[in-house]
Amino acid sequence: MRVAKGILGALLVIVLFAAVAGGVYVWQAFPDLDGRIDAPGLVDPVYVRRDTADVTHIEARSLADAYYAMGFVHAQERGWQLEFNRRVMHGELSEVFGPATLDTDRLLRRLGIMRAAQKQWEGLKPQEKDLIAAYAKGVNAFHRTSMQALPPEFHILRVMPGEWTPQDTVAWVLMMALDLGGNWGTEFARLSALQAVDTQQLWQVMPPYPGEQPPTKVDLAALYRGLGVYRTDGNGAKKTVQSFNDIDLWREGLGHLEGVGSNNWVVSGTRTQSGKPLLANDPHLGLTSPAIWYFAHIKVPAAGSQKAMDVIGATFPGAPSVVLGRTDGVAWAFTNTGPDVQDLYLEQVDPADPKRYRTPTGFAPFEVREETIRVKGQPDEKLVIRSTRHGPVISDGNATYADVIDTARYAIALRWSALDADNRTVTSILQANLAQDTDEIVAAFSSFHSPMQNLVAADTKGKTVFRTIGVIPQRAADNDIRGIAPSPGWEARYDWTGWVPAAQVPNIGSDAIAAKGWHATANQRIHPADFPVYMGSDWVSPERFDRIETLLAAKPKHDAQSMRDVHADTLSLATQRLLPMLRATQGTHAKAAEAQALLKDFDGTMRADGAAPLVFAYWADELTRAVIAPKLGEAKFNALYGKRTFRAGLEQIAGDPKAAAAWCGAATCAQQSAKALDRALERIVAEQGSDAAKWRWGRAHPALSGHRPFTNVGALAKFFDVQVESPGDPWTVNVAQYWVNQQRLPFASRHAPSMRAIYDLADLEKSQFIYQTGQSGLVFSSRYRDMANEWAQVKYRPLQMRPASWAHQSTLTPMWEAASAAEHSPAR
Repeated sequence: MRVAKGILGALLVIVLFAAVAGGVYVWQAFPDLDGRIDAPGLVDPVYVRRDTADVTHIEARSLADAYYAMGFVHAQERGWQLEFNRRVMHGELSEVFGPATLDTDRLLRRLGIMRAAQKQWEGLKPQEKDLIAAYAKGVNAFHRTSMQALPPEFHILRVMPGEWTPQDTVAWVLMMALDLGGNWGTEFARLSALQAVDTQQLWQVMPPYPGEQPPTKVDLAALYRGLGVYRTDGNGAKKTVQSFNDIDLWREGLGHLEGVGSNNWVVSGTRTQSGKPLLANDPHLGLTSPAIWYFAHIKVPAAGSQKAMDVIGATFPGAPSVVLGRTDGVAWAFTNTGPDVQDLYLEQVDPADPKRYRTPTGFAPFEVREETIRVKGQPDEKLVIRSTRHGPVISDGNATYADVIDTARYAIALRWSALDADNRTVTSILQANLAQDTDEIVAAFSSFHSPMQNLVAADTKGKTVFRTIGVIPQRAADNDIRGIAPSPGWEARYDWTGWVPAAQVPNIGSDAIAAKGWHATANQRIHPADFPVYMGSDWVSPERFDRIETLLAAKPKHDAQSMRDVHADTLSLATQRLLPMLRATQGTHAKAAEAQALLKDFDGTMRADGAAPLVFAYWADELTRAVIAPKLGEAKFNALYGKRTFRAGLEQIAGDPKAAAAWCGAATCAQQSAKALDRALERIVAEQGSDAAKWRWGRAHPALSGHRPFTNVGALAKFFDVQVESPGDPWTVNVAQYWVNQQRLPFASRHAPSMRAIYDLADLEKSQFIYQTGQSGLVFSSRYRDMANEWAQVKYRPLQMRPASWAHQSTLTPMWEAASAAEHSPAR
C-alpha cells in the first residue's frame, strides 16, 4: 500500500510539475506588448502601440526604423508564419516535413522563385534596398535577442527560425503573384480535357466568357492529336490520388483555381449621403490561420529629404509596407485583373538527343541546373531542373502532366511575366504608402508589375479613379492560339513580342465615374468585347459584378451601411439560373417532397441557416458528376473537378438540347437530375439527419482557415484551425469557394474574403476593417481567432490613425539607449 501511495504521489508531482512547466511556457510565449523592449540595430526609439481594435501603430523618426519595427513586430506576432512561408518559397519544406512535401519543394525550385527574386533585388535602387533590408534586420533581431519563447509549432516540429533576407521579401511578393495566377492551370486543363473530347465539346464543358465566341478558331483537339502529344499507353490520368494535405491542396491549386479574385468598388460623391466618395474592398484569397494579413499603422515625420509617411491598412507578414489601405488623403483597393500573363509551351524533345529541344532555328540544349533538397528521414534529393527559352520546365516529375502527355516526346515550359527581372512591384507599394491623392497613388503604382490589379482609389478632395496596374504581354497578330492552351514552342509566332503600353489598357477618370456614380470590379472582363488589345479570355464569370452593379444602382445615395450590405450579399445568380431545373425534378427519395417544399420560396440566397441552399448545392454537385464525368472519364474528371466547378458548362449543356443529348447520354438530363437529387438527399440525411427542419447550409459549409501544417493533424487541427459557419457560394458577392473533390469537408469555404474594408472619404477616421482570424499567430492567445465571428457576421472594427485609447503601449529601444538607462538606473 505504501509503495502504491508513493507511486501515486510521485505521479501527482510529475503531473503538477508538467502543468506548472506548461503554464510557464505558455506565459513566456506571449509577446511583450507593454514597456521597454531592447531592439539592437535601431537608430532611435520606436513607439509600438495597440489600439482597442487590435491594430498595431508604429511611430518612428525614420522610414528605416519604422520598417525595422514592422519586421520586429511581424516576427513577434507571426514567427511561425514567417518561417513556414520562407521555407515554401525556398523549397525547403521537406527538411522539416519529410517526403510528404517533396512535390511542393520540387515545384518551387523548378519555378525558380528565389532565383527570380535575386535578379529583381539586384535591379532595385540603393535606397529601396536599404528599406527592405531594414525590415529583414528587424525580423532577425527579434529572433536573436528576444526572451519570448518560440511558438509551439517550432517545438512540435523541432525547428528553429531561419534567417530572413531582403530577397525573401521580394520573393514573398512573387508568391502572391503565383497565388493569384490562374491561367497556366486552365491551359493545361484544356489540353487534358481534349484527350477525351473534341474541340466543340471542350467549349461546351468549359465555355468562353458569357456572350463571347471561343477566343481561338484553332481545332485544338486535331492539333494535339496530330502532334502526338498524348500518352498512347492509356487514356491519361490513370489514377486519382485523394489529397488530405493542405500543402498539397495549395500546390495543386496553383494556376488551377477557377474564379480566383476579389471585389472592389468606389462610389463617387455624387451618389453618397456625405457628398464625398466611399470605397470598399474584399480581396478573396485562400483562408489560413493565422490570416495572410496583419493590420498596422506606420507614422514617420518628414525630415530633410525624407517624406512624411502616415499610412494604415493591411500588411503581409514578410513585407514592410501597407498593401491595401489609406493615408490621411487617399484610400485604395485592389482586385485581380486576371489577364493572360502565363503561357504554356509544348517543347518538342529531340528524338536523337533528349538533352535538346526544338526552337525556331533548330534544336538547342535545355538549360540545366542541379539543386539539393534536404529531406527529413531520408537521403538528400538531387533535383535536375530544366529550362527553355520560354522559362522553367514544369512537366518534369509532375505526375499530373506525365499522366497526360508523352514526356519522352514533349516537355511543357512556362512563360510567366512575374519572373522577369524588371518586376519592381515591391517598391511601387513602398511609394504608394506616401501618396496623398489619386494622382500620387496612380504615379506610385505606375511601376507595379505583377500580378496585374484593378486599382480603384478615392481622395478627400472628392476625386476617384480606376486604373489597371501591371504588365500584359503583347502577342503577334498571327498567334492564333492566343495563349488559351499550350502552344508549339518551336513556332516563333507564339512568342511574346513585348508589353502592351500602359496607355492602351483600360482606365477611367474621376469625371466618368462621377457621371455614372460608381465604378466596380469583380474579376469580370473589364473592357468591351471589341477592345482592340487582347488581354486574355479567362475572366471570372460576371455574377458577382452584376450583383454589385444592381445593388449600387438600387440606392440613390450610399453610406457605410449600404457598403456593408453589398459586402454581406449572398444572392447567387448562378443558383437562380439552375433553380428551375431542380424545381422541375421529381426524385424518388423519401425526402424528395420535403426538399421540393424547401425550394418553393427559395430565391437563390445562400444563407448559412438555410436548408434550401444545402439541397441545391448537393444536387448541383451530383448532377455535375453524373453529366460530365462519363464523357471526360472518371479519373480525368476527378483530376479537374474542384479546382473548377464546371457550373458554366453544366448550365450550357442543360440549356442546349443538342449538347444535352451528347452529354446526358441515353438517360435524359431530366432523368439524370432526378437521380442526382436522390443521391444528394442520401448524403444530406447521412450527414445531418432525417429532420429537414434541422438541415443547414452553414453546417456543411464552414469557412475553414486551415493552419499550415497542423490542419492535417486531427488532434491538433481542432486547436490550430479557425472554423465558423458561413453563407454564400462561389458566385455570391460574399464569396465562398469550395473544393468538392475533397473527402474532408468538400463544401467548406476555403477561398473567401480574406479581409473587408470600407473607407469613408468624408472622414477617413470612420474607416472600418475585419478579417477572418485575429492579429496574433499564437494559438494560446485570445487574439488568435477573436475576429472570426465578427467576420462571419459581416461586422467591422474601426481603422483609425488616431484612436481614442490604447490597449497596449511599448517602446522598441536601441541598445545604446537601453545601456544608458541601465547605467543611470538606481541599484536594486
